Amino acid sequence: MMHDSGGVQMARVLKHATLCLMLLPRFLVAAVMLWLLDFLCIRKKVLLKMGAKQDSPDDPPVCVSDSNRMFTLESLRAVWYGQKLDFLKSAHLGRAAPNTEVLMVQERRQRVVSQYADIADFLVVYIEEAHPSDGWVSSDAPYQIPKHRCLEDRLRAAQLMLAEVPGSNVVVDNMDNESNAAYGAYFERLYIVMDERVVYQGGRGPEGYRISELRNWLEQYRNDRMNSHTAVFHV
Repeated sequence: MMHDSGGVQMARVLKHATLCLMLLPRFLVAAVMLWLLDFLCIRKKVLLKMGAKQDSPDDPPVCVSDSNRMFTLESLRAVWYGQKLDFLKSAHLGRAAPNTEVLMVQERRQRVVSQYADIADFLVVYIEEAHPSDGWVSSDAPYQIPKHRCLEDRLRAAQLMLAEVPGSNVVVDNMDNESNAAYGAYFERLYIVMDERVVYQGGRGPEGYRISELRNWLEQYRNDRMNSHTAVFHV
């Protein structure tokens, strides 16, 4: 029995080591980029270049104020955590959408986002804070929210989102972060789920967060179904 336990432990160690080796190159690139962004001259050039590449006014710009330090222990931890979640996520384009546990922030009727109310229901899943006030702090964040220590902390923080997205339903991830892990949502991510399958998977935010892509997909779907039967899916 001890032999079996040792074998399981060795398998876990090998799995963890393999994961680290696969993620290390991408993590080192991100770490170097964060270090370079602490030089304000480089930061301004990068942000200007990213702004010039922005294809649609729907896409939120990547904003980083001069006072924000990018290369810190907390930022490196956050980047590693986000990349690990992205690599291990179970949600993939064309595959079944994970049905993870979420909790309602507040029971109330909300009007569906008007522009696509005829074809889509919108759902905002509030996950763990990307820039908590006691972690990788961002002075650009509209609210200073500490790490969630319990479900009540997360529910209280999610109340702030109800005012930000009045046309959408807001739920929160559980404290095991099942939704975040399944969908690789950290820091933020857009998905479209139809018939329990992922039909659109956006890039990892903030740089991969493209509302314009989501809009284009919805417009194309609406055009394709003009003469077909009615279908409603969840975003």
